[in-house]
Amino acid sequence: MRALSIGEVARRAGVRPSALRYYEAAGILPAPARAGGRRWYDEAAIQRIDMLKFAQQAGFTLKEIKVLFDAIGTETPLSARWQTLARKKLQELDVMAARIAQMRQMLELGLKCGCIRIEDCSVFRALSRPQQRSRARVSRKRAC
Repeated sequence: MRALSIGEVARRAGVRPSALRYYEAAGILPAPARAGGRRWYDEAAIQRIDMLKFAQQAGFTLKEIKVLFDAIGTETPLSARWQTLARKKLQELDVMAARIAQMRQMLELGLKCGCIRIEDCSVFRALSRPQQRSRARVSRKRAC
């Protein structure tokens, strides 16, 4: 198997060489072989970076990716680690989706405001006080 320079791995994986050094320092990528002060990678490094990019696009943090990749001291297969992390991430997405729906509702309600002064706006006043949110829901049709 041919050894690959950091520049070649970076180019083939679509990342910067500095990202490879960062991932190595963070313990996400194993330290490559060195010769003459230069890093030399094998083809497996590109596959690992592809998996890292996939996990990032799925929303995993580098800390979570490290857990996913870190098989040292565990007999848990990659698929089980992925499933555990993915289930947790899906729960986080559900919370985020609910928050986004709430934000969308607030923004759409705010678009109905025609007030000139903050003091006159019943929509924003109601939205800012939890006990008055139910009244804001009632008054949506007749906002400001």
